[in-house]
Amino acid sequence: MKRVGFRGRLFLILLAFALIPSVLISLAWNASGSFMLSFAGATAAWDSVGATGERAIDAARSAPLSAAQRAAIDLHEETLRHSIVQSRRADFVFRKAAKIFAAATLLAVLVIGIVASRVAGHLSRNLSRPLSELVGWTARIGRGEPLPTTPPRRGAPEFQVLRERMRDMAGELELGRTRALEAERAAALRESARQVAHELKNPLTPIRFAVERLRRDVPPELAETVDVLAIESQRLEAMAKSFSQFGRLPEGPAADVDVGDLARYTARSTIPPELGGNVEVGTDVPMVHGHHDALARALSNVMLNAVDACKSGGTVSVRVRRAKLGDKDSVEVAVSDTGCGIPSDRLARIWDPYVTSKPAGTGLGLAIARQTVLAHDGAVAADSVVGRGTEIRFVLPVDGSRNGGNDAA
Repeated sequence: MKRVGFRGRLFLILLAFALIPSVLISLAWNASGSFMLSFAGATAAWDSVGATGERAIDAARSAPLSAAQRAAIDLHEETLRHSIVQSRRADFVFRKAAKIFAAATLLAVLVIGIVASRVAGHLSRNLSRPLSELVGWTARIGRGEPLPTTPPRRGAPEFQVLRERMRDMAGELELGRTRALEAERAAALRESARQVAHELKNPLTPIRFAVERLRRDVPPELAETVDVLAIESQRLEAMAKSFSQFGRLPEGPAADVDVGDLARYTARSTIPPELGGNVEVGTDVPMVHGHHDALARALSNVMLNAVDACKSGGTVSVRVRRAKLGDKDSVEVAVSDTGCGIPSDRLARIWDPYVTSKPAGTGLGLAIARQTVLAHDGAVAADSVVGRGTEIRFVLPVDGSRNGGNDAA
């Protein structure tokens, strides 16, 4: 036997709640009314009174009576006959009324049943459809699929609130999945970077010593070759340092950092004077609790990228101001350039490790910067237009921690 669905069960329950009390009340009312009508219209008593009254009248007439007494008996006899007729008429009417009352009660039950079925059907639809929709949403959330964007089915306003809460929950779960995957990927990349840095550092020290010895003893015709070895070994050392930085999170005790002073110092040491290097710091920028050296490296990497983007002409500017990250007091650092810009298809990948457009780059500069900001429970964002320039933004909570953070769109 096919199992009744939720909507069918709900319809039957609502219909039973409305119909069963109505039927019971109607039956009780009909039974009591029929009893009272039959009791009020009963003629047996009047027939008995009529029979005994006629015998009494006959007995009275057989006695010697005066004219007044005979007139009184005649009047009594007429009244008695009239009352018996009226009682029989009433009995007829009451019997008909009892049948009509029963039919009216049955009609009322039918009307109540129809109305109750319509109301139960309406309520069951308005309850079962949104619930079925939300059950389907839970299955989508469990499979990690996006929730539908079609207009919601009609229902009580509370269902719309529940839909919004489920959308928020789905967004948080998707963000949690993304964070978990990203954390796992970042951990694997950091481990690979540590291994690469270790493998590079081991031979670099003897290579540097060997190059220095060759410089002292090499004949002039090989001096250029030795210089090439020295330059390439320095490049490998810088690469090993970049891998080592990416392979670890900021270490050591945290302290209060004046981000405005940090931005000014980094800009002076990184941005050439001809590119402007204008630094604008708000008057109410609070201190940030974090790792000074790690934040300095992150800012330096971003500013170096801005300088490279402006090699063909342009300016670099830095803005530091108070901001909000969620409900946290934060500081926003924005590095803007008017250089070549980044194509939209590459913009989303600029934070990924080993992604670079520089011939000698490692692709770790922005990856290290992002890792540092996230380690301070902050957020990163980037906007760019080809031919007009790029803006990179860091948002650092005042009480930054090392619990990880979120990307800002």
